[in-house]
Amino acid sequence: MAIDGTWRRACAIRDVSDVDATLTVEGSVQGLNFAEFFLLLSSTGLAYRRCRLERINGDTMTVGFMKLRGSKKNGIEPVDVI
Repeated sequence: MAIDGTWRRACAIRDVSDVDATLTVEGSVQGLNFAEFFLLLSSTGLAYRRCRLERINGDTMTVGFMKLRGSKKNGIEPVDVI
């Protein structure tokens, strides 16, 4: 889903790690802004990761999870997951 809510596409998570994920996206992604968007992890939108596009190949894309700005706590920089 776009940060501003202007677009949303259904997708399946093919692979996921602490820093990135590979997705298969339903529908066309042509012309969509992938500079920054949300990967919703629940149908209610209460669990999500803020992402940026790393690469796209047809209906498969790799996204990187963006980290929060600010200080690290105990050497771990948090990601914005609610």
